[in-house]
Amino acid sequence: MEINQNLEKKINSELTTKIKNSKINHEQIYITIDHENLIEVLIFLKSNENTKFKQLIDITAVDFPESKKRFKMIYLLLSHENNSRIILETFISENEVVSSITSIFPSSNWMEREVFDMYGIKFKNHPDLRRILTDYEFEGYPLRKDFPITGHKEVRYSEDKKKVIYEPVRLEQDYRNFNYESPWEGTKYIKKQSKKNE
Repeated sequence: MEINQNLEKKINSELTTKIKNSKINHEQIYITIDHENLIEVLIFLKSNENTKFKQLIDITAVDFPESKKRFKMIYLLLSHENNSRIILETFISENEVVSSITSIFPSSNWMEREVFDMYGIKFKNHPDLRRILTDYEFEGYPLRKDFPITGHKEVRYSEDKKKVIYEPVRLEQDYRNFNYESPWEGTKYIKKQSKKNE
């Protein structure tokens, strides 16, 4: 805990104007920045002698559809030397483009593609920004909160055409008439009791 407090102080003293907010929660450092400062802050966190956050664990996002800054981008970093984690957060609007960090952390290539595929967030200077988890003809972005739970199309193998085909989603369910009677023998006493009460 003390290591994290010292790290937080050092980061705040070095990046004074770049950091909007910082805190320690669950023994992890949380830092909020503007996305314009992302590259500069990450280079500092990775290369500075005191911080040494040299491993990128993950990149993800959270969707807040009602907010002006719709998406919260989250970068999780690990410092083996300090045995410490840091969570870097930045907020962007729906049409803003975020800088790719592949030049700093090459492993971010696939992570940024996942965020693009699931949320539709674009990254400038990304070497290969295309879908990675969904199909090429997939419509929309599945982790946005306004995406329909059923999706737009369903995929199935057609025995007639001998290939995979796309069709509009059809929610078919046969009408069932429930009699609400329990199939277990053990509840007959409830029926007898209710008949007596009537």
